[in-house]
Amino acid sequence: MRTLAQSAYLESEFGALSELPSVGTSLENPYVYDASAKELKAMASQGLVKIVEERREGNEESALISRLTFERLR
Repeated sequence: MRTLAQSAYLESEFGALSELPSVGTSLENPYVYDASAKELKAMASQGLVKIVEERREGNEESALISRLTFERLR
């Protein structure tokens, strides 16, 4: 069974910018979105994706991630 972040990764195209979707999906829940965005960030540390843009709900580092754009590398 795949996670939401894995599905977003596998559905993205190599070299193209992709945004982690939220509207109309189970990622509409801000906590689910944040967890999936953090999973994609972990994938970036493995060299699978490059994080292009990240937005948070507040200024604190602990604020929830509200938008994430990534590029699939592998």
